[in-house]
Amino acid sequence: MKKHPTRRAFCATAAAAALVSAPFVRAAEKKYGPGASDTEIKLGQTVPHSGPGSLYGVLGRVGEAYFQMLNEQGGINGRKINFLTLDDAYSAPKCVEATRRLVEQEEVLALYGSLGTAPQTAVHKYLNSKGVPQLLLNTGASKWNDPKTYKWTMAGLPLYPTEARILARHVVNVKPEAKIGILYQNDDFGRDFLGPFKKVLADAGGKASVIMEQTYDLTDPTIDSQLVNLSKSGADVFYNISTGKATSQSVRKVAELGWKPLQLLSAGSTGRSILSAAGFENAKGIVAIRYAKDAGVPRWQNDPEVMDFEALRKKYLPNVDPDNTIAYAGYGQAVTMGEILRRCGDDLTRENVLKQAAGLNGFHSPFFLDGITYNYTPDDYTPMKTLYISIFNGSDWDISDKPVTE
Repeated sequence: MKKHPTRRAFCATAAAAALVSAPFVRAAEKKYGPGASDTEIKLGQTVPHSGPGSLYGVLGRVGEAYFQMLNEQGGINGRKINFLTLDDAYSAPKCVEATRRLVEQEEVLALYGSLGTAPQTAVHKYLNSKGVPQLLLNTGASKWNDPKTYKWTMAGLPLYPTEARILARHVVNVKPEAKIGILYQNDDFGRDFLGPFKKVLADAGGKASVIMEQTYDLTDPTIDSQLVNLSKSGADVFYNISTGKATSQSVRKVAELGWKPLQLLSAGSTGRSILSAAGFENAKGIVAIRYAKDAGVPRWQNDPEVMDFEALRKKYLPNVDPDNTIAYAGYGQAVTMGEILRRCGDDLTRENVLKQAAGLNGFHSPFFLDGITYNYTPDDYTPMKTLYISIFNGSDWDISDKPVTE
């Protein structure tokens, strides 16, 4: 308000009124749900810090590092982030226990970046019944794209059926008479890839067909027998629907057997730490969908977004390998969650967190390839629709010039 010398009395009265009312105005503008206050925002997550999927525990450690860095810089909109990443060992019962603790005891504002189709399915209905955001899930199951029934749940990876259909069309194009052998994880994750892949083959009406399927459980110590069976089947295409340790074992075993099929791999299993464990030379020629950059490779070493991750890793996570792409993915999701909270401003309710997440259409995560953004809208929770067919050359991915959009 401008002060005019001839109106001092009026201004003094107005200023006094403003001082009295200002706190009430500010208070009215701020809205808080569980886990939020003037000084703090509490977030939760469950990932396997132990057990057969423990290599994905780095997702949580990177989240801790990123929010520690933000807190040292003043937090988000002046609030410090209290981030709790709990171990579920990739077990549905443990995931239920950890999630209930986060919601009912810790009273987090939201959960983000939790991992695994089976564990997250176990808490899917619970979190939606409680109205707790379940965001940026490290699973691309098709069930997460159901905003009408389960509006609180959003995937953070390309949806598995989208990947499967694109890979199937690639097979039909390059090997129209392919004989396909499939290894898949015996749970919702595996089946979500399997069905859409086989449907594309059937709809194509050609000669490409699946001649053998083998399954494994995440707790299986090895998958050697399944790979031996597939190698003897006569298959000239190997669709490898596996994760983590099983992916490394299978890629290495295929090479040991001298089997030389066209290999297909899901995007979530193409991390450099996974392929390194298999032996980069053994992974040469693998075809996969790509939507993200890699850390620790010459191609991206001068990329500003990769350099930001590397600076974080060096300072806060020196024991994490520079080429750990799973860690880099966790960094990208933490940055995205930070952006959601930043957009919330002083309206830190669960409803507004969901609203801001569903409005991320066009936001570019630092993990993504240039030109790729989130595609969420309130009516369609498909995380991203633009993907690239890529081939591993023994040290890096050769990414196709033209993206594929579904």
